[in-house]
Amino acid sequence: MIKKIYETPSGRIHYWISTIDGNALTLVFLPGLTADHRLFEKQIEHFENKYNVFVWDAPGHNESWPFELDFDLEDKARWLQEILDAEGVTRPVIIGQSMGGYVGQTFAQLYPEKLKGFVSIDSAPLQRKYVTGAEIWLLKRMEPVYRWYPWKALLRQGTNGVATSEYGRRLMHGIMMTYDGDQKRYAGLSGHGFRMLAEAMEKDLPYEIKCPALLICGEKDRAGSCIRYNKAWHRDTGIRLEWIKDAGHNSNTDKPEVVNRLIEELVTEIDMKNHGGEKEGLQI
Repeated sequence: MIKKIYETPSGRIHYWISTIDGNALTLVFLPGLTADHRLFEKQIEHFENKYNVFVWDAPGHNESWPFELDFDLEDKARWLQEILDAEGVTRPVIIGQSMGGYVGQTFAQLYPEKLKGFVSIDSAPLQRKYVTGAEIWLLKRMEPVYRWYPWKALLRQGTNGVATSEYGRRLMHGIMMTYDGDQKRYAGLSGHGFRMLAEAMEKDLPYEIKCPALLICGEKDRAGSCIRYNKAWHRDTGIRLEWIKDAGHNSNTDKPEVVNRLIEELVTEIDMKNHGGEKEGLQI
């Protein structure tokens, strides 16, 4: 993986990319809120010699700091597309965990013709119809909660509450320690993330996934109402939903082998369709 930097008006985005074949599919890994590129280390390890692979520290996260928190989900999706353009990526498959899944849906809204595949890992649908007015109200007011909540309790919840495995908890603890001693930054980043999520929902856009897609959710995911949202998302769209046994909100760290296999199945399916389409002269 080669580390690079992309300049935006609000700050510098740090990302890592490995390219085998410019015409091949590129797996674009997008971590969740307050997490960073380390969240996908088991996926990078598995896929980097098979496909083009990309992962970032999202704006404001880890090495992509300092960063002005004046952007929304559409800005993040546009910056992502600008980076992919700069890298010559033409066949992205977005794999987003939690907040990363919302960025992926926003990308699908803005660039439906560019997205070749989408995998949601413990995320949820971005459409307005799935949330209540009370939930949106609360999302906009989370920063004070994170600012005044005891840091040790936040650290415990942010590790034990999102992962069930020893590896997943150890990894998330290390990620959260990025903010140790600066709870104000952690609270500001969290509050901003939830606010822009609420604002994206309030836009009441279709956020339709028109490419091959897969929903993945841990059976023990206790983050918000992820399990309920994924059931409804699958019911309404027919997108394949896979439950990960004994996994929490970070199911890709709790059961990396299972999640990697599911991702590989979808990517192989996309590749086969594209190759078949080329042979038969079809538009896939």
